[in-house]
Amino acid sequence: MNTYKRRAAEKAAALGALANAEIDYQGAAASFAEAASLCPPDDALLRGNYLNSAGMAELRAGCYPAATPFLTEALAITEKALGPNHPTTARSLNNLAALYDTQGQYDAAAPLYSRALAIREKALGPDHPATAISLNNLAALHKAQGQYDAAAPLYSRALAIREKALDPDHPDTATSLNNLAALYKAQGRYEDATPLYSRALAIHEKALGPDHPATGTSLNNLAALYMAQGQYDAATPFYSRALAIHQKALGPDHPDTATSLNNLGALYKAQGQYDAAAHLYSRALAIREKALGPDHPDTATSLNNLAELYKAQGQYEDAGPFLSRALVIHEKALGPDHPATATSLNNLAALYYAQGQYDAAAPFYSRALAIHEKALGPDHPATARSLNNLAELYKAQGRYDVAAPLYSRALAITEKALGLNHPDTARSLNNLAALYDTQGQYDVAALFLTRALAITEKALGPNHPNTVLVLKNVAHLRQAQGQSEEAEALFAEAKAREERVASRKAAAKPATP
Repeated sequence: MNTYKRRAAEKAAALGALANAEIDYQGAAASFAEAASLCPPDDALLRGNYLNSAGMAELRAGCYPAATPFLTEALAITEKALGPNHPTTARSLNNLAALYDTQGQYDAAAPLYSRALAIREKALGPDHPATAISLNNLAALHKAQGQYDAAAPLYSRALAIREKALDPDHPDTATSLNNLAALYKAQGRYEDATPLYSRALAIHEKALGPDHPATGTSLNNLAALYMAQGQYDAATPFYSRALAIHQKALGPDHPDTATSLNNLGALYKAQGQYDAAAHLYSRALAIREKALGPDHPDTATSLNNLAELYKAQGQYEDAGPFLSRALVIHEKALGPDHPATATSLNNLAALYYAQGQYDAAAPFYSRALAIHEKALGPDHPATARSLNNLAELYKAQGRYDVAAPLYSRALAITEKALGLNHPDTARSLNNLAALYDTQGQYDVAALFLTRALAITEKALGPNHPNTVLVLKNVAHLRQAQGQSEEAEALFAEAKAREERVASRKAAAKPATP
């Protein structure tokens, strides 16, 4: 009987593996759950393994409540069968932590990741590749919470382990390089990030080939770095090549292809090429709805992207239903207090704000701020962005006394979390300057704008849209101060910079994949 049950379980598990490969994650979860139910009573570890696979499939499907009992039971089985300090127990701890991490339950994830790291260090050694995995996971958790100083040494240690234990040119080494580069990018340390991303790309091209999906990921990363700096011409060929790789290697309907479409769509949107962006965003949404389901968080991301594109074009009535649907998905899939839910709330609030519906926007901005403060902490950059948004609303309503402390707090957060020379710090300075300008306090505004301009020119370059915006603000300020000649010169310089960018846009001919 046991032999029959084991074979039946193995058959169901094989179907689960096939469904996983076909991106049918819920089908995979059902097959793995069936395999677990068919396991002989004397093979608890096999049952635990199948439960773990079922849980991870539900996690990939975005069905987080369904994943929880599978992963929790898998951990309990593993601990009982192998002991609390076995490497397989560490794997189960990591998986359950990843589930909590994905849902923004960082306090629940942290002790599990830490315990998994401790097990691997003791059982396998401090320089084992599995230890590096745990270091990366814990670092990513810190990064998500804006704890960059805590994340950096963990990422660096993971990189050192992989370079020594595996090889400087191993794909896992490239993963660590990408992770550390992403941390630097989040901190605005673009010059530090560039060589790491470039080295990761070179490793992937050499170790896996120029057409491997991991190479596509490295290309996407480099493109995103260039885009963050406003170097759109440099980003375009990387995004385009990444899309071509994913379409060829994974197929036109794969979720990773949708990610590449979204990335290229965002690049076109940033350049004002809305028709090209709309096509890519729409195709990405269709892929995600089909491959992942209409209620998956990635589907919500695509809905938000399309809505933001419509909003940029003033198509508010078209944007509204997409934003509302994205919010419903995030609340259902991730919970009402998840940072992604806050993003959807911010987007809806911004739509109301753009239409002058300030009373409708206020509760959404306030709720988003409350979520960020609770989920990420009062000193997280996302909290600063929510403070800026709410302050903008109060400023538009003429409630300057209410707006000022929010702007000031946002500035203090960005300076502490991201540094004095980060583009987000410049944004906070620009916002504060606008507040003082509106109230006729020109000398105070000038101090903030001068500093904001210096930051953007250094961090983003003289022709970046954000830099040009700050330059125009300085020009308007000089005009308000009666310094007409200086104002005219600054307006002329801003126009010249815009024309240089426009000429490059005109020369670009986006292909529609």
